[in-house]
Amino acid sequence: MPEEIIRSLRVDGVRYGYRVLPRDPAAGGTPVTEPVLVIGGALQGMFGWPQMDDHVGQVADVVTADLPGMGSADPLPPGPAAPVLRAAVTGIIDDLGASRINLFGFSYGAAVAFDCARHDPGRVARLVLGGVPTQVGEDRRAYWHRATQALAEGDTEGFAALAADGLMCLDPDRPVHRRELARRYVRRSFLHALAHSEHAADSLRRALGDRPDFSGGLSGVPALVFAGEYDTVTSPELQREFAGTIEGSRFLTLPESDHWVVLERSEEVAALVTRFFTDQPLDPAGVRLPHQARAGEATPAPATAASPPLPGPPARRTTSR
Repeated sequence: MPEEIIRSLRVDGVRYGYRVLPRDPAAGGTPVTEPVLVIGGALQGMFGWPQMDDHVGQVADVVTADLPGMGSADPLPPGPAAPVLRAAVTGIIDDLGASRINLFGFSYGAAVAFDCARHDPGRVARLVLGGVPTQVGEDRRAYWHRATQALAEGDTEGFAALAADGLMCLDPDRPVHRRELARRYVRRSFLHALAHSEHAADSLRRALGDRPDFSGGLSGVPALVFAGEYDTVTSPELQREFAGTIEGSRFLTLPESDHWVVLERSEEVAALVTRFFTDQPLDPAGVRLPHQARAGEATPAPATAASPPLPGPPARRTTSR
């Protein structure tokens, strides 16, 4: 397996970095595509995507990042975050020496990815967005308000529990695949971030309080939008409406999952992303994927998917340059 490379960059004086796992040449014979840049949700840094390494790494260089405010990067400067994050992504593309990349954004990262594609579509070969927080309900914001209050009072355990629960579907009448495992994983991730980053709390407050701009639509970039069947942050119906603003986009739901579909259905998501970024059919013979529809079409009941394990901490070999 090739060694990963860590690069450090700056944007407007803010230090950040990215990681490249070069495509394994031993995977030969499979379709090859442009580098794939993965942008995760709040506090998801460059080392949180092992399932993408395993699947996407067979067809492309996998790029993950600690963007400003995330992971080991410097905190976001005062003012709007979007221009800084957009410039940081452009800096990564330029530093890779790539004319175009494939871009995958999840949750808060979907806002960053969509913003980048809308402002510079010529640099984005294909776009995948998951768990898109186009309209966040007041019930979810109430969860996060209580979470930030707990954090201000020094109750990190209470904060992690409330913040995680606010991102999940806890309705016992709605089956969510491996819900309790995902719930514990998300709580631990928040606690780990708070313990290892001095500005994690501020970054999370800004992410939860941010209201990204999903207006304006997009054309000229092949796009796929997907949602968990029981996403309580933004409903699949609203995410499908958003997908309809992207010319020619595809939309699908994954069954028995919520906003954390990338954990609960990690293998299916990684396989789906890989197929889309290599222009393969999303429903190949012998591979069972949930229903997909053109944006704006009615979506029937989702199919049953397999039961993948939750991702664990990635084993890695690293070089820096």
